Amino acid sequence: MVHPANIQDRDGAYEVLRQARRLFPFIERIFADGGYRGEKMALVVARTGSWKLEIVKRSDVANGFEVLPKRWIVERTFAWISRCRRLTRDFERYARTTIAFIRLAMIRIMLRRLVVNPSS
Repeated sequence: MVHPANIQDRDGAYEVLRQARRLFPFIERIFADGGYRGEKMALVVARTGSWKLEIVKRSDVANGFEVLPKRWIVERTFAWISRCRRLTRDFERYARTTIAFIRLAMIRIMLRRLVVNPSS
């Protein structure tokens, strides 16, 4: 789900989790960064289903870049979809168009993995 820039991620979480519960009822755990910490988010998680919210936070002693557990999966996925020229910049006027191009980029990635390379 793509929100406009004037909606904070934590404020838009209710709608995202509500849709996720409908589409993916088998999900049991949500990994989130420190921006989703707090009582307000805990209430949203409780209202939308029987999730377990796990905050992936950065070590207090870390200096510079540090690979965080589970977070690298999201960053890697962003890197994959940013290879699509249309998604490297915010050109789109409507969020619906951006969602469609993200879906197409992920379909392209999945199809490449499914196709058997005939030269091998």
